[in-house]
Amino acid sequence: MYLNKLRLDGRVALVTGGASGIGLSCAQALAEAGAKVTLADRSPELLEKGLAELAAKGFAAEAAVMDVTDSARVTAVADELMARAGRIDVLVNNAGIARSETAAEDVADEHWLNVLDVNLNGSFWCARAFGRHMLAQGSGSIVNVGSMSGLIVNRPQPQSYYNASKAAVHQLTKSLAAEWGARGVRVNAVAPTYINTPINAFADRSGEMYRRWIDSTPMARLGEPDEIASVVHFLASDAASLMTGSIVVVDGGYTCW
Repeated sequence: MYLNKLRLDGRVALVTGGASGIGLSCAQALAEAGAKVTLADRSPELLEKGLAELAAKGFAAEAAVMDVTDSARVTAVADELMARAGRIDVLVNNAGIARSETAAEDVADEHWLNVLDVNLNGSFWCARAFGRHMLAQGSGSIVNVGSMSGLIVNRPQPQSYYNASKAAVHQLTKSLAAEWGARGVRVNAVAPTYINTPINAFADRSGEMYRRWIDSTPMARLGEPDEIASVVHFLASDAASLMTGSIVVVDGGYTCW
């Protein structure tokens, strides 16, 4: 009974930012559980590589070229997937950017707007477009990728814009969950710590910043993409059927201190 709740056989899922990193790991987790997965990313080249990585592990997936900041394209992809598959069961809002190390007083308008456009607007455009189809069918699960940075202020790097964007994603998660819960659509979020992906490669492993990250984490290490994907899979599945509006912190203990 309990293991069966984790199965996603026959369900249709789309993962934004799905061609690499956490997104690709989420796609594999959902595919392993039986879902029919589409990778969405703005780079055709990255999509091709992501599909090849999944294929090498024995999983088939489809691909959609999509920039989450383009609301018209997001709506078109959602409508196309619905027309092709007949349903949409899972959306993983993973696409995001992390621009760090700029003090608040030095942040340009373009810088602020870019981070908010991808992380917040993109999450909403996708939730709105795919959520409409879920609401019409009376079921669905949306998992947003937030961040522990939506709960705390990171040290030592200044990144007010990123922290604000992820806090907004958390509040968006709760707001959508409250609006859509009685209509069969669950909306949750995962809040990761620093994960071993290219997005965090800017930190010199022998430098002060990286040392501060590790010293601030009780588990004394970065997370791995599969450790986030496992939680996303759980939230997407019926094993989390009573959960909506939850922000699940997966941070190696970082926010304990």
